[in-house]
Amino acid sequence: MDRAPSHPPAGVPASIDETLALLRGADYVADRSLATVVFLSLRLGRPLFLEGEAGVGKTEIAKVLSAALGRRLIRLQCYEGLDAAAAVYEWNYARQMMAIRLAEAGGAHDRAQIESDIFSRRFLVERPLLKALEPYAEGPPVLLIDELDRTDEAFEAFLLEILSDFQITIPELGAIKADRPPIVVITSNRTREVHDALKRRCLYHWVDYPDAAREMEIVRARAPHAPQKLTQALVLFVQKLRKLDLFKSPGVAETLDWAAALVELDAVALDPALVTDTLGVLLKYQDDIARIDAAKAKELVDEVAADMRAQA
Repeated sequence: MDRAPSHPPAGVPASIDETLALLRGADYVADRSLATVVFLSLRLGRPLFLEGEAGVGKTEIAKVLSAALGRRLIRLQCYEGLDAAAAVYEWNYARQMMAIRLAEAGGAHDRAQIESDIFSRRFLVERPLLKALEPYAEGPPVLLIDELDRTDEAFEAFLLEILSDFQITIPELGAIKADRPPIVVITSNRTREVHDALKRRCLYHWVDYPDAAREMEIVRARAPHAPQKLTQALVLFVQKLRKLDLFKSPGVAETLDWAAALVELDAVALDPALVTDTLGVLLKYQDDIARIDAAKAKELVDEVAADMRAQA
């Protein structure tokens, strides 16, 4: 699996181990299965489709690849009702109207010429998907299509042309095709199923919550000022929270936020009162916070302390 193709794309890692090192160099602690699919996506030029719970590090992959490879990051944040005008392009109607009036005031009456002028690239407002097809000196950009599951099926269908041929057809200008395909990362929180036709064009990976050992590595990399014992305790606490029947379990992003908050409070160890006071950093729904009352917080803190003694 680590063997590189005979003509690898310029600038991308030559092996899975190099991919792991690339990600870790940007403080992204990935397991080997994730590094493998990232490696294959880069080498084969296939879009990378990442699904998983919110806050597990899907979006961060695109940011890390952009920084590590020295490529521009172009982000399309998806939402309900997203359409081509917001995602691909639209015409600058105000400038077009001004150009028409100036042309008419100057005595121009050739409608075909005026139309040709106003539907030229200088009046085109490029949105993220069109920008991603442009050539850049540093190489093809990283295109992040974030939270695709928030859009509707019509928008998914629109993406198929782009992901199949890396081109966009603008009726007034024709097809615009990328000289070299961008590096595409698509994320989904799986609030709905994304159609198979789109997934088939991608390499797929489910990004799960990390185990305790890997989450400790992540916190040490991203929150190096946290005391070692505090890092161990807060990670074990979060791991226990995820085993409860919560509406929304805390992701890695929340773990890092909590570590930063505890460092800011000069904490060196967990105690029930500190946990109760800072639960809003970890949990984002009142029903979940209400479940972790003072008695439950003490129970979890005591379990963490017992686990740490057993591991010592």
